[in-house]
Amino acid sequence: MEEDFNKGKKTLENILIKTVDLTKTYIVGEIEVHALKSVNISIQKGEFVAIMGASGSGKSTLMNLLGCLDMPSSGDYFLDGINTSKLPQNEYAHIRNQKIGFVFQGFNLLSRTTALENVELTLMYDRFEKVKNHRKQAAEALKRVGLADRMYHIPSQLSGGQQQRVALARALVNEPALILADEPTGNLDSVTSVEVFNLFQKLNDEGITIVMVTHERDFAAFAKRIIEMRDGKIIKDALIKDRLNAEEELKKAIAEAEIAE
Repeated sequence: MEEDFNKGKKTLENILIKTVDLTKTYIVGEIEVHALKSVNISIQKGEFVAIMGASGSGKSTLMNLLGCLDMPSSGDYFLDGINTSKLPQNEYAHIRNQKIGFVFQGFNLLSRTTALENVELTLMYDRFEKVKNHRKQAAEALKRVGLADRMYHIPSQLSGGQQQRVALARALVNEPALILADEPTGNLDSVTSVEVFNLFQKLNDEGITIVMVTHERDFAAFAKRIIEMRDGKIIKDALIKDRLNAEEELKKAIAEAEIAE
């Protein structure tokens, strides 16, 4: 099912993410916790990568560093050619807001705000006014994830899958270089989860780079590559030779759900 990723590496010009001896150590009282230990990875533009590992393996720490939500203790992190590890704090935040879109397990939508307004709020951080018409851009992002007819609904009027689509539209609205998804289907049933992965695959087919943390191997199989972690280190990095097709799996899941009823 998998093959050594090193055999499939491309040119340096296509690299979106590169880490060099990326390390993160936390001080808890008098104890040092080595959450990440000299991690070296390269992710090409247009890849769909799943990061897996047990609790405490370092996958969440790695995701936080890739998302510029935390600074490494040592080592370097290059995002789209920029060494983020050397940036001052204000530029670090700017890189995060402009180059990265986030999708979380809990959706994180404002409960009394419409889908359109939830997506549009992200553009308030566009301090360089890259986007001229916030409302139009937000509407286009919602159309892109299939919610053109749900723009004016608040979260309580949307299903779990639709709320996650709003969250994905919010991640896409800035046209980021990278989408980071942290257990994006953790709160969804199996059919709705596959619907979300179907959308991820379609967006990835359009050239969007996606890096996802998941503990479900079945869900990781929708990606193109799996990075497995243990004790703060990468223990396996492989391409998926026969990835699951979410559209086909969705048809099967719907049929099985109908039979169960």
